[in-house]
Amino acid sequence: MSNHVTKIFHKIWGGFAIPHKPIRFRWIDFLLVLGIAGLFYGFISVEKEWTGVWYPAVEIDLNPWNLPKYTFFSMVRGIIAYGLSLAFTLAYGYWAAKDKMAEKVLVPLLDILQSIPVLGFMPGLALTFVGLFHQSNIGLELTAIIMIFTGQVWNMTLSFYHSLCSVPTDMREAAKTFRFNWWQTSNWVEVPYAAIGLVWNSMMSMSGGWFFLMISEAFVLGHNDFRLPGLGSYMSIAVNQGNFPAMVYAIIAMIVMIVFLDIFLWRPVAVWSQKFKIEETGQQFATSSSFILNLLKKAGLLQYTEGIFIYLIDVIAGNPSFKKKVQVKNIRKIQFPFRIFVWTIYAAFIGLFGFGCWKLYHMLQILPLSSWGCLLWYGCLTLSRVLSAVAIGTLWTLPIGLAIGLSPKLSRILQPVIQIAASFPAPMLFIPIIIILKTAGIGLGYGSIALMLLGTQWYILFNVIAGAMSIPTDLKEASNLYKMNLCQKLKNLYIPAVFPFLITGWVTATGGAWNASIIAEYAVFRGHTLTTSGLGAIISHAAEKADFAMLTGAVLTMSAFVVVFNRLVWRSLYNTAQKRYTL
Repeated sequence: MSNHVTKIFHKIWGGFAIPHKPIRFRWIDFLLVLGIAGLFYGFISVEKEWTGVWYPAVEIDLNPWNLPKYTFFSMVRGIIAYGLSLAFTLAYGYWAAKDKMAEKVLVPLLDILQSIPVLGFMPGLALTFVGLFHQSNIGLELTAIIMIFTGQVWNMTLSFYHSLCSVPTDMREAAKTFRFNWWQTSNWVEVPYAAIGLVWNSMMSMSGGWFFLMISEAFVLGHNDFRLPGLGSYMSIAVNQGNFPAMVYAIIAMIVMIVFLDIFLWRPVAVWSQKFKIEETGQQFATSSSFILNLLKKAGLLQYTEGIFIYLIDVIAGNPSFKKKVQVKNIRKIQFPFRIFVWTIYAAFIGLFGFGCWKLYHMLQILPLSSWGCLLWYGCLTLSRVLSAVAIGTLWTLPIGLAIGLSPKLSRILQPVIQIAASFPAPMLFIPIIIILKTAGIGLGYGSIALMLLGTQWYILFNVIAGAMSIPTDLKEASNLYKMNLCQKLKNLYIPAVFPFLITGWVTATGGAWNASIIAEYAVFRGHTLTTSGLGAIISHAAEKADFAMLTGAVLTMSAFVVVFNRLVWRSLYNTAQKRYTL
């Protein structure tokens, strides 16, 4: 075990100690209490909206003075969806990485779930929740939140799972030497190692949720028009009516919301995550700072709360004196019910899977064989567009991502910019782009590649940035000592270091491109429908006409394409990355 790794563990382990200095309460604590009170009042307003009487169609007022309320409603839905995504990521990713038997089921299942487009989840969710909560708005609110969740969670889970699988061997050996239990290993080794990638993928996840905000808050299912008051529904009405001033107001509101979240959430979290960078020196990120994080560090209320929380966690899960009080027999008794619980989950999953297959079989019986042939052909067309969009996106995101991730100054300046660009509701740009493409004589068949690119390139960019920021400074100093030129650094350090992150970006980008195909291949503007041949167009058309058999067949075909491609291509690249390019 190297002295380098031992220093890292002392640095990380020591960072979790309870402060010994007396805690002082400052003016920032007063502002913190006021902020919490304001959020509480806002959540009360949201609660009234949730529990209000449900109306079949909600009228959206395009008056710009209503935008603050609509924006707050959408932001709350996005934050709740992110909370669910984070909990799912930690539980699912840890389970898949630690249980080899479960991994064989959970990883392919994750491929299937990320391949199902938003409109694939929407009909069943909407009908189920509206039926359960037919007297209030809770059903539609839960539907919108889960649909935003499906646009956020998959890249976070993939990033966390692959980070757990890529933890360096010397760090695991150090954990064994320190006699860490499972909680200490997870809390002080695995999660910190995955922190940087998880933070940047969280930013991308939030952006991915905003990308489909128009569909999540305003969608049509047959003769039913499901709509919620929010920024997404405001945008949808503005686009459908061709109200350009309202579109501009919505764009401004979206930018303000993204900048607000960047200042008060993502910038502090991104700066905080740099403490987990694996290196002995940290001079490179000395210029990375957050005004909000610096203020929060001075808040006595947070220091006091953090100290109590860490102490309780340490006593329950990590304190050896507490562990000695628990007899081995009691531990075995706890393990036995836990194993029963796990096997019960397996059995329930198999039962639900069998029941779902039986239902799907009866639903798909009405589809003729010729329809399946058409779906396969349309799947090949969409696959070619997806791969083209990912390839074009990689050409510019790889060098730009390396430049941003290797430069703290660029990262500080461009982080909110790329978040705004990634979160921008691309459907609002579709019509101008389509008009430009038509003027240039390019049809929607090729134009949809450009439309997919608007939603997929950011997955690659954020992962490349995370990979570049994770490169240890001592390795970069070594490359300077050897007087490597730029080409040598790219070949021997930068590209190998970001390669595992790049694969995660490719996987999530292809999933995002498949999802984006439902709006890239089928667009409606001022009552006119613009479409091209592809699975995305079939799914959008089937959802609009409530053709559940065709919708299910198209979603299953899309899932099959994604799973087969992931198994044949991405899985082999992941294995190569884990064997050759893990730092």
